[in-house]
Amino acid sequence: MSGTKRKTILPKAPAARILMDAGAKRVSADAVDTLTQVLEELGASISKQAARIAMHSGRKTVQEQDIALALKK
Repeated sequence: MSGTKRKTILPKAPAARILMDAGAKRVSADAVDTLTQVLEELGASISKQAARIAMHSGRKTVQEQDIALALKK
């Protein structure tokens, strides 16, 4: 991914902060890109499952409990 510009939904700075807060002294740009991609994929997966749960419950609005339940699955 080095040298290529990729559009992301999540900003890269918070991903870098997460890595630094986890104890990393230094973080490469590739590590930030990879973490951002993983977080986006995980977020999309949880969101899809939460939306299915809300629809199954007869609602259009995704609520906190839908996300909590989606995380358990």
